[in-house]
Amino acid sequence: GDLDKVVNLLLSLSGRLARVESALGSLGPHAAAEDKVALREKQRLLVAQLEDAKELKEHVGRREEAVGAMVARYLPAEHLQDYQHFVKMKSALTAEQRELEEKIKLGQEQLRCLRESL
Repeated sequence: GDLDKVVNLLLSLSGRLARVESALGSLGPHAAAEDKVALREKQRLLVAQLEDAKELKEHVGRREEAVGAMVARYLPAEHLQDYQHFVKMKSALTAEQRELEEKIKLGQEQLRCLRESL
């Protein structure tokens, strides 16, 4: 559960940071200074939060290793491999699900903009 939460947090922060950086890149030379300052401040905060989330993921990873070692004492080798595969795939599938959700949101936003422009 904690691993899912941390992966979702990392993906969320990465997505938000990408959107802020995209917004910064799309600001023209005549954009208001307040807008640039606000976006740079958001960027700074998101970078700091992302670093904190990475540290949290490392902590969860260490805890996962400790749990894995404990589980290894009680499970036969075949079941242990299944457990390890499950944990690895759960993180990968969570990341993939989040990526697909982001793509769906982007597609819906693009579709809305196209409809508005027509």
